[in-house]
Amino acid sequence: MEPGQITRLLKRAAAGDADAARSLFAEVYDQLRRIAGAQSRRSGPGHTLTPTALVNEAFLKMIGRIPVGLENRVHFFGIAARAMRQVLIDHAESKAAIKRGGEARFVTFEEPALAQASSAEQLLSLNVALERLAEHDPRLVRIVEYRFFAGLEQDEIAALLGISVPTVKREWRAAKAWLRDALDTGGA
Repeated sequence: MEPGQITRLLKRAAAGDADAARSLFAEVYDQLRRIAGAQSRRSGPGHTLTPTALVNEAFLKMIGRIPVGLENRVHFFGIAARAMRQVLIDHAESKAAIKRGGEARFVTFEEPALAQASSAEQLLSLNVALERLAEHDPRLVRIVEYRFFAGLEQDEIAALLGISVPTVKREWRAAKAWLRDALDTGGA
């Protein structure tokens, strides 16, 4: 792929070009699939949302909402992180409604500082905690989304948010601590 190809496809897709949206999906599918595969591996046995299903649902959720001002590939993957988070939350809500607190494993966080979300109910608790954190510091939530749900590296997050890598590291630690406390104390 030539440099800037994703950015060009993003701009065309945001302007409503359906062919560009299909081409964009083809170009980013493998990377989105790797991210979803990592999510699946963290989930352990018993989860029911496959990486392919996660990618397809997230892409469908976001394709109609690509903002016209989308800047680049990193910005796109930030949007993908939010879409994947929403798909996982929607899936967890559906499972929770069916299972009513069953013990099915759903998502486990790779980062040891974050609480282990081993069921749909725990993922929903994490989502509530993220929503509460957004009331205090929306940028911390974006860092969590970009890091965990999109698998972006700290330098990519820094570029996307227009902040330094040390600031990303500091705020990543702060977000993990805040979420750990919220989940441990049941404050979520």
